[in-house]
Amino acid sequence: MNTEVTSPHEEPDQGLPSPDVLLSAEVFDGQPGCIALARNLADRFLTRLAVECMAPIGEHTRSDLMLAVSELVTNADRYSHGPYLLELEGNAERISVTVYDSSTAMPVLYGPDPSRLGGHGMEIVVALCDRVVAERVPVGKRIRAEFRLST
Repeated sequence: MNTEVTSPHEEPDQGLPSPDVLLSAEVFDGQPGCIALARNLADRFLTRLAVECMAPIGEHTRSDLMLAVSELVTNADRYSHGPYLLELEGNAERISVTVYDSSTAMPVLYGPDPSRLGGHGMEIVVALCDRVVAERVPVGKRIRAEFRLST
């Protein structure tokens, strides 16, 4: 499996430490409105995580995560031309957003260039989260953005 870490390297996550892990996932087919549906799924997930796991979800965390979901799903929609899976996993300490799509092309992380039209999605995701990992998997690729929650 080819792996590319697109954000500062840290020790690999040994899994979410708390037994109180929430999971939510949905497959999207690329039809109009999928990105809004993905954001709705993420919003409901964050609400459940705050209530059921007592996760400290502030407005800043919520908006960062929602933007990361939008960017990752938009990229999957634009480049895979097929169904893609959004998976959300979290507990009181961490949240991960994972998108699987059918394209094996790894994301490109361009340097900042305000004059460039497009190509800012991964730049935004890397800036928002604590760690991003992109890797090829048998179905195409998986991109995982991880967020640490502060208490």
